Amino acid sequence: MRNIIKISALALSLIAAAGANAQAVQTQKNMSLELANQIASASVAACAANGYAVAATVVDRAGIVRAVQRADNAGPHTLGASQQKAFTSASAKNTTLAMMEGSQKNPAAANLVYIPGYLLLGGGVPVRVGNEVIGAVGVGGAPGGNLDEQCAMAALDKVKDQLK
Repeated sequence: MRNIIKISALALSLIAAAGANAQAVQTQKNMSLELANQIASASVAACAANGYAVAATVVDRAGIVRAVQRADNAGPHTLGASQQKAFTSASAKNTTLAMMEGSQKNPAAANLVYIPGYLLLGGGVPVRVGNEVIGAVGVGGAPGGNLDEQCAMAALDKVKDQLK
């Protein structure tokens, strides 16, 4: 009986160890500095084409800044806003406009504004490869979050062939 218990325990520990090893190392897609710079530049250019002086921040999948561009005459507040929007979008894997609208309709989601670094204003958009979020872009400075989001979406459309 003791041998059966020992063998069973050994078998379970081997199975657990095999499962742990399978999860120990992960492979993830991430964006290059070149791609981050392209997205930031294209975001600022898209807004400039509409007469908006903005800042754009691109973060990686962990919400860490990869690239920042600030247009001439963009207000000083646009830098922080763009970074927080990008961080929020990467963290939640959602657009900040959708999150803002959701928090206005759902009292339980209204508390999202208290998460450090979160900014629930339109302009943050996840960067995806398939269904995997590899980062986000945040745009701040247009006269409305929906317009910031349009600039971010235009930038992502410009680089869509690289997001495969």
